[in-house]
Amino acid sequence: MAIKIGKKIKGYSVARPGEVPAPPTAAPAVERDEALELPTAEVIQMHERVERPDVLVGSTYKIKSPLFEHALYVTINDIVLNQGTPHESRRPFEIFINSKNMDHFQWIVALTRIMSAVFRKGGDCTFLVEEMKAVFDPRGGYFKSGGVYMPSIVAEIGAVVEDHLKTIGLIHDPELSDAQRALINEKRAAYDAEQAKKKPLS
Repeated sequence: MAIKIGKKIKGYSVARPGEVPAPPTAAPAVERDEALELPTAEVIQMHERVERPDVLVGSTYKIKSPLFEHALYVTINDIVLNQGTPHESRRPFEIFINSKNMDHFQWIVALTRIMSAVFRKGGDCTFLVEEMKAVFDPRGGYFKSGGVYMPSIVAEIGAVVEDHLKTIGLIHDPELSDAQRALINEKRAAYDAEQAKKKPLS
């Protein structure tokens, strides 16, 4: 038979067969007073289950890499938190990668499931960008359009995630200094002048 104890246990004694158990000894008054004076912390359990809405806002990005015959299409869906309030924000909720190329289907599915789990866990998910952009292909990287070097296809997926996080406001670009802006403008003017010279005369 189970006995439910509803009060605090203040003392105990061991009873042997045939002996009448002695009443438990009470703790000294000094110890009881000290125990009453100790501060107690009230633990508040906070939990919020975020269910997947029927409709999510998302964007699809195309990746055309020379390493793949077919393009990759990266879709990132966002959940809108505190909708209609001044604290409204978008956070990534899930990611899908689709392609006609099925050679790398297993690692693509594994990558998207892990990333979606990180997105849904909450907290800071921007660390994924640096981790993915640091992945190097042992066969060598490639240059995508615009002359940007990509060390691997995973790094380019990380760059896509970075662009998306910048779009929804989770990552902010650092402000350029006046010297950096002047240098960029100078290089842009020199490039435009060089391109103008190469154009054939009509």
